[in-house]
Amino acid sequence: MKVPRVGIVGIGQSQFKAKRPDANYTELVREAVTLCMNDAKMALDQIDAVVYSLAPDALLGIGNAERLGVDAVGARNKRFMRINTGGSTGLSALAAAHSHIAAGACEVVLVAGADKVGECGDSQTILNKIWDPAYERALPLGTITMLAMSAIRYMHKYGMTQEDMASIVVKNRYHASLNPNAHLRKLTTIEEVMASRMVSWPIKLFDACPQSSGGCAMVLASEDYIRDNKLEAVWITGVAHNSESYFMGDRMGNGFTADHADAKALGEACHASYKMAGITDPAKQIDVAEMYSPFSNTEFHAIEAAGLAKLGQSPKMLREGYFKIGGQNPVNPSGGTLCANAIAVTAMVRVAEVALQVWGRAGGHQVKGAKRGIASGNGGDHQFFGTMVVEA
Repeated sequence: MKVPRVGIVGIGQSQFKAKRPDANYTELVREAVTLCMNDAKMALDQIDAVVYSLAPDALLGIGNAERLGVDAVGARNKRFMRINTGGSTGLSALAAAHSHIAAGACEVVLVAGADKVGECGDSQTILNKIWDPAYERALPLGTITMLAMSAIRYMHKYGMTQEDMASIVVKNRYHASLNPNAHLRKLTTIEEVMASRMVSWPIKLFDACPQSSGGCAMVLASEDYIRDNKLEAVWITGVAHNSESYFMGDRMGNGFTADHADAKALGEACHASYKMAGITDPAKQIDVAEMYSPFSNTEFHAIEAAGLAKLGQSPKMLREGYFKIGGQNPVNPSGGTLCANAIAVTAMVRVAEVALQVWGRAGGHQVKGAKRGIASGNGGDHQFFGTMVVEA
Protein backbone atom coordinates (compact mmCIF):
# COMPACT_ATOMS: atom_id res chain seq x y z
CA MET A 1 0.00 0.00 0.00
CA LYS A 2 1.36 3.40 -0.98
CA VAL A 3 1.41 5.86 1.93
CA PRO A 4 0.22 9.39 1.01
CA ARG A 5 3.03 11.94 1.10
CA VAL A 6 3.29 14.16 4.15
CA GLY A 7 5.32 17.35 4.06
CA ILE A 8 6.98 19.64 6.59
CA VAL A 9 5.92 23.24 5.94
CA GLY A 10 7.09 25.09 9.06
CA ILE A 11 9.84 24.83 11.67
CA GLY A 12 10.45 26.84 14.85
CA GLN A 13 13.21 26.43 17.41
CA SER A 14 14.12 28.56 20.37
CA GLN A 15 17.75 28.98 21.33
CA PHE A 16 18.74 26.19 23.71
CA LYS A 17 20.37 27.34 26.93
CA ALA A 18 21.06 26.11 30.46
CA LYS A 19 18.21 28.25 31.76
CA ARG A 20 15.46 30.50 30.39
CA PRO A 21 14.39 32.57 33.39
CA ASP A 22 12.79 35.05 31.00
CA ALA A 23 10.12 32.54 29.93
CA ASN A 24 7.99 30.13 31.93
CA TYR A 25 7.14 26.70 30.52
CA THR A 26 4.09 27.67 28.48
CA GLU A 27 5.79 30.84 27.21
CA LEU A 28 8.67 28.69 25.98
CA VAL A 29 6.27 26.41 24.08
CA ARG A 30 4.49 29.47 22.65
CA GLU A 31 7.81 30.95 21.53
CA ALA A 32 8.56 27.87 19.42
CA VAL A 33 5.00 27.77 18.05
CA THR A 34 5.11 31.44 17.06
CA LEU A 35 8.41 30.95 15.22
CA CYS A 36 7.00 27.87 13.51
CA MET A 37 3.72 29.44 12.40
CA ASN A 38 5.56 32.49 11.07
CA ASP A 39 7.88 30.17 9.16
CA ALA A 40 4.90 28.32 7.67
CA LYS A 41 3.10 31.62 6.98
CA MET A 42 0.01 30.13 8.58
CA ALA A 43 -2.41 31.01 11.38
CA LEU A 44 -3.37 28.72 14.26
CA ASP A 45 -6.96 28.48 13.03
CA GLN A 46 -5.64 26.59 9.98
CA ILE A 47 -4.41 23.76 12.22
CA ASP A 48 -6.64 20.67 12.45
CA ALA A 49 -4.86 18.95 15.34
CA VAL A 50 -1.97 19.28 17.78
CA VAL A 51 0.39 16.57 18.95
CA TYR A 52 2.09 17.63 22.16
CA SER A 53 5.64 16.48 22.78
CA LEU A 54 6.19 16.14 26.52
CA ALA A 55 8.73 13.95 28.29
CA PRO A 56 8.41 12.81 31.95
CA ASP A 57 6.30 15.11 34.13
CA ALA A 58 8.91 15.01 36.89
CA LEU A 59 11.36 17.00 34.78
CA LEU A 60 8.92 19.92 34.93
CA GLY A 61 7.62 19.24 38.41
CA ILE A 62 4.04 19.49 37.12
CA GLY A 63 1.74 16.50 36.75
CA ASN A 64 0.20 16.15 33.29
CA ALA A 65 1.71 19.44 32.15
CA GLU A 66 0.09 19.09 28.73
CA ARG A 67 -2.99 20.66 30.36
CA LEU A 68 -1.08 23.93 30.54
CA GLY A 69 -0.08 23.74 26.91
CA VAL A 70 -3.50 23.62 25.25
CA ASP A 71 -3.92 27.38 24.94
CA ALA A 72 -0.22 27.99 24.28
CA VAL A 73 -0.38 25.88 21.11
CA GLY A 74 -3.82 27.04 19.97
CA ALA A 75 -5.40 23.63 20.60
CA ARG A 76 -8.66 24.71 22.19
CA ASN A 77 -11.53 22.91 20.41
CA LYS A 78 -9.06 20.91 18.34
CA ARG A 79 -7.88 17.31 18.35
CA PHE A 80 -5.10 17.09 20.93
CA MET A 81 -2.87 14.27 22.13
CA ARG A 82 0.24 14.01 24.25
CA ILE A 83 3.15 11.70 23.40
CA ASN A 84 5.87 10.52 25.81
CA THR A 85 8.54 7.97 24.91
CA GLY A 86 11.37 9.53 26.91
CA GLY A 87 14.23 10.88 24.80
CA SER A 88 12.51 9.76 21.60
CA THR A 89 9.35 11.74 22.45
CA GLY A 90 9.88 14.46 19.84
CA LEU A 91 10.22 12.02 16.97
CA SER A 92 7.38 9.84 18.24
CA ALA A 93 5.15 12.94 18.31
CA LEU A 94 6.05 13.69 14.69
CA ALA A 95 5.28 10.08 13.77
CA ALA A 96 1.84 10.41 15.38
CA ALA A 97 1.19 13.61 13.39
CA HIS A 98 2.38 11.88 10.21
CA SER A 99 -0.12 9.06 10.87
CA HIS A 100 -2.97 11.55 11.41
CA ILE A 101 -2.33 13.00 7.96
CA ALA A 102 -1.44 9.80 6.09
CA ALA A 103 -4.64 8.18 7.41
CA GLY A 104 -6.70 11.06 6.03
CA ALA A 105 -7.95 12.18 9.45
CA CYS A 106 -6.32 15.62 9.20
CA GLU A 107 -4.84 17.95 6.61
CA VAL A 108 -2.57 20.04 8.85
CA VAL A 109 -1.07 19.07 12.22
CA LEU A 110 1.08 21.10 14.59
CA VAL A 111 3.66 19.27 16.72
CA ALA A 112 5.02 21.29 19.63
CA GLY A 113 6.75 21.04 22.97
CA ALA A 114 9.36 22.46 25.30
CA ASP A 115 11.43 21.45 28.28
CA LYS A 116 13.29 23.10 31.11
CA VAL A 117 15.68 20.28 31.95
CA GLY A 118 18.30 22.80 33.00
CA GLU A 119 15.93 24.18 35.62
CA CYS A 120 14.50 20.97 37.14
CA GLY A 121 17.29 20.41 39.64
CA ASP A 122 19.17 17.19 39.02
CA SER A 123 17.49 15.44 36.09
CA GLN A 124 19.60 12.34 36.67
CA THR A 125 17.90 11.80 40.04
CA ILE A 126 14.63 11.51 38.11
CA LEU A 127 15.94 9.51 35.16
CA ASN A 128 17.78 7.02 37.37
CA LYS A 129 14.46 5.77 38.74
CA ILE A 130 13.43 4.09 35.48
CA TRP A 131 15.28 0.87 36.27
CA ASP A 132 13.96 -2.26 37.92
CA PRO A 133 14.40 -1.60 41.68
CA ALA A 134 15.03 -5.21 42.68
CA TYR A 135 17.58 -6.36 40.12
CA GLU A 136 19.13 -3.38 38.33
CA ARG A 137 18.91 -0.17 40.32
CA ALA A 138 21.26 -1.57 42.93
CA LEU A 139 24.15 -1.70 40.41
CA PRO A 140 23.52 1.33 40.47
CA LEU A 141 22.19 1.88 36.97
CA GLY A 142 21.53 5.35 35.62
CA THR A 143 21.36 6.92 32.21
CA ILE A 144 25.10 7.64 32.40
CA THR A 145 26.31 4.34 33.89
CA MET A 146 24.06 2.43 31.47
CA LEU A 147 25.81 3.97 28.48
CA ALA A 148 29.21 3.78 30.13
CA MET A 149 28.63 0.01 30.10
CA SER A 150 27.81 0.29 26.40
CA ALA A 151 31.08 2.17 25.85
CA ILE A 152 33.07 -0.52 27.64
CA ARG A 153 31.38 -3.24 25.60
CA TYR A 154 32.13 -1.34 22.37
CA MET A 155 35.75 -0.92 23.45
CA HIS A 156 35.98 -4.66 24.09
CA LYS A 157 34.50 -5.64 20.73
CA TYR A 158 35.96 -3.00 18.42
CA GLY A 159 38.92 -1.32 20.11
CA MET A 160 37.45 2.15 20.58
CA THR A 161 39.56 4.43 22.77
CA GLN A 162 38.73 7.37 25.01
CA GLU A 163 40.50 9.56 22.46
CA ASP A 164 38.05 8.31 19.81
CA MET A 165 35.19 9.39 22.07
CA ALA A 166 36.85 12.78 22.56
CA SER A 167 37.07 13.18 18.77
CA ILE A 168 33.26 12.97 18.57
CA VAL A 169 33.03 15.81 21.11
CA VAL A 170 35.53 17.94 19.18
CA LYS A 171 33.59 17.38 15.92
CA ASN A 172 30.19 18.14 17.41
CA ARG A 173 31.39 21.21 19.30
CA TYR A 174 32.83 22.54 16.04
CA HIS A 175 29.48 21.95 14.32
CA ALA A 176 27.62 23.56 17.24
CA SER A 177 29.84 26.64 17.01
CA LEU A 178 28.22 27.23 13.59
CA ASN A 179 24.66 26.80 14.94
CA PRO A 180 23.22 29.79 16.85
CA ASN A 181 20.55 27.61 18.53
CA ALA A 182 23.01 25.13 20.11
CA HIS A 183 23.57 25.21 23.87
CA LEU A 184 27.28 24.26 23.98
CA ARG A 185 28.97 26.29 21.23
CA LYS A 186 32.52 26.62 22.58
CA LEU A 187 35.23 24.81 20.62
CA THR A 188 37.22 22.21 22.49
CA THR A 189 40.17 19.88 21.98
CA ILE A 190 40.84 16.21 22.59
CA GLU A 191 43.13 17.22 25.45
CA GLU A 192 40.41 19.29 27.12
CA VAL A 193 37.90 16.48 26.80
CA MET A 194 40.37 13.99 28.28
CA ALA A 195 41.11 16.36 31.17
CA SER A 196 37.45 16.91 32.05
CA ARG A 197 36.04 15.33 35.21
CA MET A 198 35.37 11.59 35.10
CA VAL A 199 31.67 10.87 35.56
CA SER A 200 31.41 7.12 34.94
CA TRP A 201 34.39 5.51 33.25
CA PRO A 202 35.03 6.01 30.36
CA ILE A 203 32.46 8.85 30.11
CA LYS A 204 33.83 12.20 31.21
CA LEU A 205 31.98 15.47 31.68
CA PHE A 206 32.67 16.68 28.14
CA ASP A 207 31.51 13.31 26.75
CA ALA A 208 28.03 13.97 28.16
CA CYS A 209 25.16 16.10 26.88
CA PRO A 210 24.07 19.24 28.78
CA GLN A 211 20.78 19.84 30.56
CA SER A 212 19.06 22.32 28.27
CA SER A 213 15.96 24.48 28.24
CA GLY A 214 14.17 25.31 25.00
CA GLY A 215 11.27 24.58 22.67
CA CYS A 216 10.58 23.30 19.18
CA ALA A 217 7.53 23.15 16.91
CA MET A 218 6.83 21.86 13.40
CA VAL A 219 3.84 21.95 11.04
CA LEU A 220 3.07 18.91 8.88
CA ALA A 221 0.56 18.90 6.04
CA SER A 222 -0.84 16.62 3.37
CA GLU A 223 0.43 16.76 -0.20
CA ASP A 224 -2.97 17.94 -1.44
CA TYR A 225 -3.06 20.79 1.08
CA ILE A 226 0.49 21.83 0.22
CA ARG A 227 -0.27 21.82 -3.50
CA ASP A 228 -3.62 23.58 -3.20
CA ASN A 229 -2.16 26.33 -0.98
CA LYS A 230 1.09 26.63 -2.96
CA LEU A 231 3.25 26.02 0.13
CA GLU A 232 6.95 25.20 0.16
CA ALA A 233 7.75 21.87 1.79
CA VAL A 234 10.20 19.05 2.32
CA TRP A 235 8.87 15.51 2.54
CA ILE A 236 8.81 12.75 5.13
CA THR A 237 9.42 9.64 3.03
CA GLY A 238 10.26 7.11 5.73
CA VAL A 239 9.21 6.67 9.36
CA ALA A 240 9.65 3.75 11.75
CA HIS A 241 9.99 2.76 15.40
CA ASN A 242 11.49 -0.22 17.18
CA SER A 243 11.96 -1.22 20.79
CA GLU A 244 14.40 -3.19 22.90
CA SER A 245 14.06 -5.29 26.05
CA TYR A 246 13.65 -3.38 29.30
CA PHE A 247 16.23 -5.53 31.10
CA MET A 248 19.87 -4.62 30.57
CA GLY A 249 20.96 -8.19 31.27
CA ASP A 250 19.27 -9.26 28.05
CA ARG A 251 21.60 -7.05 26.01
CA MET A 252 24.97 -8.41 27.01
CA GLY A 253 25.77 -10.49 23.93
CA ASN A 254 26.76 -14.13 24.41
CA GLY A 255 23.76 -15.52 22.57
CA PHE A 256 21.25 -12.81 23.42
CA THR A 257 19.44 -11.14 20.56
CA ALA A 258 21.00 -7.74 21.35
CA ASP A 259 24.50 -6.63 22.22
CA HIS A 260 24.88 -3.49 24.32
CA ALA A 261 27.89 -2.45 22.22
CA ASP A 262 25.62 -2.01 19.24
CA ALA A 263 22.15 -0.56 18.65
CA LYS A 264 20.37 -3.38 16.87
CA ALA A 265 16.84 -2.09 17.50
CA LEU A 266 17.85 1.34 16.19
CA GLY A 267 19.36 -0.35 13.15
CA GLU A 268 16.08 -2.16 12.46
CA ALA A 269 14.17 1.12 12.75
CA CYS A 270 16.61 2.74 10.30
CA HIS A 271 16.20 -0.18 7.90
CA ALA A 272 12.39 0.08 8.05
CA SER A 273 12.52 3.83 7.34
CA TYR A 274 14.91 3.24 4.45
CA LYS A 275 12.65 0.56 3.00
CA MET A 276 9.68 2.92 3.13
CA ALA A 277 11.76 5.65 1.46
CA GLY A 278 13.19 3.33 -1.20
CA ILE A 279 16.76 3.68 0.06
CA THR A 280 18.97 0.66 -0.62
CA ASP A 281 22.49 2.02 0.03
CA PRO A 282 22.37 4.60 2.85
CA ALA A 283 26.11 5.30 2.80
CA LYS A 284 25.67 6.59 -0.76
CA GLN A 285 22.09 7.85 -0.66
CA ILE A 286 21.99 9.66 2.72
CA ASP A 287 23.52 13.15 2.53
CA VAL A 288 23.16 14.13 6.19
CA ALA A 289 22.26 12.48 9.49
CA GLU A 290 21.08 13.83 12.83
CA MET A 291 21.46 10.89 15.21
CA TYR A 292 20.28 11.11 18.82
CA SER A 293 23.55 10.59 20.69
CA PRO A 294 23.56 12.03 24.23
CA PHE A 295 27.03 10.65 24.97
CA SER A 296 30.05 10.64 22.69
CA ASN A 297 30.39 6.85 22.53
CA THR A 298 26.78 6.30 21.45
CA GLU A 299 27.31 8.26 18.24
CA PHE A 300 29.53 5.46 16.96
CA HIS A 301 26.91 2.74 17.20
CA ALA A 302 24.22 5.17 15.95
CA ILE A 303 26.30 5.82 12.81
CA GLU A 304 26.62 2.09 12.28
CA ALA A 305 22.93 1.45 12.95
CA ALA A 306 22.14 4.02 10.26
CA GLY A 307 24.21 2.04 7.77
CA LEU A 308 26.79 4.79 7.34
CA ALA A 309 29.57 2.48 8.53
CA LYS A 310 30.02 -1.22 9.17
CA LEU A 311 30.04 -2.47 12.77
CA GLY A 312 33.17 -1.29 14.56
CA GLN A 313 34.39 0.86 11.67
CA SER A 314 33.01 4.29 12.60
CA PRO A 315 35.93 5.36 14.89
CA LYS A 316 38.40 4.81 12.05
CA MET A 317 36.13 6.59 9.58
CA LEU A 318 35.72 9.51 12.01
CA ARG A 319 39.50 9.91 12.09
CA GLU A 320 39.43 10.03 8.28
CA GLY A 321 36.88 12.87 8.30
CA TYR A 322 33.82 11.02 7.00
CA PHE A 323 31.33 12.45 9.49
CA LYS A 324 32.37 16.10 9.62
CA ILE A 325 30.73 18.86 7.59
CA GLY A 326 32.48 18.56 4.25
CA GLY A 327 32.94 14.81 4.65
CA GLN A 328 31.14 12.01 2.85
CA ASN A 329 28.37 11.51 5.45
CA PRO A 330 28.12 14.48 7.84
CA VAL A 331 26.61 13.44 11.17
CA ASN A 332 25.07 15.92 13.61
CA PRO A 333 26.03 19.11 11.75
CA SER A 334 23.88 21.02 14.27
CA GLY A 335 26.10 19.82 17.12
CA GLY A 336 23.55 17.14 17.97
CA THR A 337 22.19 16.04 21.32
CA LEU A 338 25.71 16.27 22.71
CA CYS A 339 25.45 20.06 22.43
CA ALA A 340 21.76 20.66 23.31
CA ASN A 341 19.30 18.38 25.11
CA ALA A 342 15.87 19.68 26.08
CA ILE A 343 14.56 16.12 26.42
CA ALA A 344 10.92 16.62 25.39
CA VAL A 345 11.91 18.06 22.01
CA THR A 346 15.46 16.82 21.41
CA ALA A 347 14.40 14.12 18.93
CA MET A 348 12.08 16.61 17.20
CA VAL A 349 15.06 18.91 16.76
CA ARG A 350 16.91 16.07 15.03
CA VAL A 351 14.14 15.94 12.39
CA ALA A 352 13.89 19.74 12.23
CA GLU A 353 17.61 20.00 11.57
CA VAL A 354 17.52 17.37 8.81
CA ALA A 355 14.55 19.19 7.27
CA LEU A 356 16.45 22.49 7.32
CA GLN A 357 19.45 20.77 5.72
CA VAL A 358 17.55 19.28 2.79
CA TRP A 359 15.64 22.56 2.44
CA GLY A 360 18.97 24.37 2.13
CA ARG A 361 18.09 26.56 5.13
CA ALA A 362 20.59 25.43 7.78
CA GLY A 363 22.67 28.59 7.64
CA GLY A 364 26.24 28.37 8.86
CA HIS A 365 26.08 24.62 9.42
CA GLN A 366 24.56 23.80 6.02
CA VAL A 367 25.79 20.60 4.36
CA LYS A 368 26.40 21.48 0.73
CA GLY A 369 24.05 19.75 -1.68
CA ALA A 370 22.07 17.84 1.00
CA LYS A 371 18.84 16.45 -0.49
CA ARG A 372 18.07 13.44 1.70
CA GLY A 373 18.71 12.82 5.40
CA ILE A 374 17.85 10.62 8.36
CA ALA A 375 17.06 11.57 11.95
CA SER A 376 16.73 9.37 15.03
CA GLY A 377 15.49 9.49 18.61
CA ASN A 378 16.30 7.25 21.59
CA GLY A 379 14.14 6.85 24.68
CA GLY A 380 13.77 4.84 27.87
CA ASP A 381 16.83 2.90 28.99
CA HIS A 382 18.20 2.97 25.43
CA GLN A 383 15.04 1.04 24.66
CA PHE A 384 12.74 2.99 22.31
CA PHE A 385 14.01 4.08 18.89
CA GLY A 386 12.41 6.21 16.23
CA THR A 387 13.74 7.14 12.79
CA MET A 388 12.59 9.44 10.02
CA VAL A 389 13.82 10.06 6.47
CA VAL A 390 13.29 13.56 5.07
CA GLU A 391 13.85 14.55 1.43
CA ALA A 392 13.77 17.72 -0.61
